[in-house]
Amino acid sequence: MAENKKNLLFIINNLNCGGAEKALVSLLQTIDYSKYAVDLFVFKHEGVFFENLPKEVHILREQKIVPYLYSSTTSALLKAVKNFNFKAIWLRLHLYLLSKKHQSGVAVEQYFWKYYVKGLSPLDKEYDIAVGFQEKNPIYFCVDKVKAKTKIGWIHTDLEKLQLDFQHEQYYFEQLDHIVTVSEGLTERLQLQQPQFKLKIVTIENVISSKVLKDLSKEPIEFDFESGFFNIVFVGRIAHEKGLFMGLEALKILVEQGYAVRWYLIGEGNQKENLLLEAQRYGIASHLFFLGLKSNPYAYISKASAFLLPSFYEGKSISLEEAKLLHKPIVITDFSSAKDQIVDGVTGLIAAMNAESIAEKLALFINDSTLREIVTIQLKNTTFGTENEVTKFYQLLEDV
Repeated sequence: MAENKKNLLFIINNLNCGGAEKALVSLLQTIDYSKYAVDLFVFKHEGVFFENLPKEVHILREQKIVPYLYSSTTSALLKAVKNFNFKAIWLRLHLYLLSKKHQSGVAVEQYFWKYYVKGLSPLDKEYDIAVGFQEKNPIYFCVDKVKAKTKIGWIHTDLEKLQLDFQHEQYYFEQLDHIVTVSEGLTERLQLQQPQFKLKIVTIENVISSKVLKDLSKEPIEFDFESGFFNIVFVGRIAHEKGLFMGLEALKILVEQGYAVRWYLIGEGNQKENLLLEAQRYGIASHLFFLGLKSNPYAYISKASAFLLPSFYEGKSISLEEAKLLHKPIVITDFSSAKDQIVDGVTGLIAAMNAESIAEKLALFINDSTLREIVTIQLKNTTFGTENEVTKFYQLLEDV
């Protein structure tokens, strides 16, 4: 039967603790390996989720050029010169110049691809289905470097909020057979932005198993949250777009109002040091805790008092869906897809995009145990796993 399996390839940047990475691992844990032989191409072989990959997944080797592009400019150039790797020197200099020209990392990634692609080898194997499981580089690689009967691009965020150059993306969208987004709201917005691709765009929600999540949530954690505090958890990248400085200012407001409150951040990112410096400046460093990456953040969410996601924008936040499945009191900001995930006052609270409103919503939960209980009951009655979403994915593969 093995020879009748369809060959399937997934492409992603890394397997760090992010929403797209978590969504891919969940999907890979659900796929029927009696029907599909699955390869995985990861640009940079790093991330806590490697240990969660099913044994059936075949991980392709990291390409030789990659280490030169994921380290500091100085160390990369020194290594390239030492190894007489002139292609790496050429690529690294272009990356440096683009990073000086553009403030946005999104723009740098878009415009660097025409150079990056020259340093990457095409994959030899021909696939039935290839999936660029993240916007930008994974989709570009899927189109430019992979032979496949069907090519799929998977979008996890609001591309307009990313401030993408859509003219650059159009070539790649044209080459794809299907464009998947993770929520109906994202599908509607992308269809409005790119109406010429309307028929290609479909919705497949992130696959989340409520049983697996709840089993993992019962595992012990490294410490106990202090019962005298209202303990808030965030899970995601420690990055600007997650609105963490706004959340930190809300924490300051609550502390100044006399609330015994602590905020625990699970994840890694480039804003950790700046957040810590800001917390010290506010005089609230003892109320802020960085827990780093956790392959099982669910045990922390389940034992916390509440979940906070103060993002400026999201696609469909997988960590928020997980907090809902764990029936946590939730506060989020009013990003574009917020109302796709939370019914304000019923399954959580939606704050305006400012620190004062975030603090006000958190205070409502702190002060009102009945409100916390009502939200918990509503989540228990209305929130379920999305294991069946994999059948929508299978439908895309039927005609291949």
